[in-house]
Amino acid sequence: MVRTDDFDFDLPIELVAQEPAPRGTSRLLVFDRASGLLGHRTVAELPGMLRENDLLLLNDTRVIPARLAARRLTGRSFELLLLRRVTNDLWESLLRPSARARTGERLVLPDGGEVMPVEALGEGRWIVRFVPSLELARLDRIGEVPLPPYVQRPDGSVPADRMDYQTVYAASPGAVAAPTAGLHFTEEILDGVRATGVELALLTLHVGLGTFRPVQVDQIEDHEMHDEWYHFSETASAAVNAALEAGRRVVCVGTTTVRALEGALAAGNGTVAAGHGWTNIFITPGYEFRGLGAMLTNFHLPRSTLLMLVSAFAGRERVLAAYREAIAEGYRFFSYGDAMLIV
Repeated sequence: MVRTDDFDFDLPIELVAQEPAPRGTSRLLVFDRASGLLGHRTVAELPGMLRENDLLLLNDTRVIPARLAARRLTGRSFELLLLRRVTNDLWESLLRPSARARTGERLVLPDGGEVMPVEALGEGRWIVRFVPSLELARLDRIGEVPLPPYVQRPDGSVPADRMDYQTVYAASPGAVAAPTAGLHFTEEILDGVRATGVELALLTLHVGLGTFRPVQVDQIEDHEMHDEWYHFSETASAAVNAALEAGRRVVCVGTTTVRALEGALAAGNGTVAAGHGWTNIFITPGYEFRGLGAMLTNFHLPRSTLLMLVSAFAGRERVLAAYREAIAEGYRFFSYGDAMLIV
């Protein structure tokens, strides 16, 4: 049995990044699994650290402004964090304060529309109904960027966050958190990657509650992941399958890309089928990877499923040792922070 506190570490609060560095300028800790050696580079140098004929796999999900304010006519405030659309007017949402919500009660939105709690799902999740229905264009007007709580914005997100908390290749709306390893890329870095002979492919995994939900149990085996939706185009699935068949390295940008890849390979018994699916794969030490060859990832929260995934790939003790070095060297942590390349 593996304990959740096996993945704990102490992080000085000043190393939690509150603002992003200019895109493409972040520091990069390079971790060689074969030797255990660490190197200190920058994200701009990434193209020169990849191999010709690598396949670089990116998640093109687009973050929606999923945080909404609502209120009763009597004045009590509520907050919704939209998780996924169920139908045109129904969404699954986190609703706070959940204990104060009443089924069928009409809550007023900033544009005068209404939202009604319909069904409690537990753990603060509700099915809610929007009147009129909540289209993405309307959500873009009334919603806020759903920044994680450790990014302090006392007055809510700022206009710059709409661009900063989005990858330059974001295309498919539906995520409630950014695939943060991808935030480091600029078009120039992507061009540099292509120029080295690396193939690029895009998949979609809409980041949801399964990725950022905290682990609240002592034994990690008792933690349950929520489903997240993913999609591989014909082009992306063919690229992955061809790379694996040829023994080429698949380099995943971010843990969400890893989860989509490994979830699809598990569903397809070793090959990736074109189309969409749902995955609740929980990758922990002892997991046998089917496709992942190297990964670019940010530094993750203590006791998180993301840190467990990285530890499954590179070894818990060595990952925690790398984190200690990153802390000693003043690397910036979490969504707006620096990155690690694990090869």
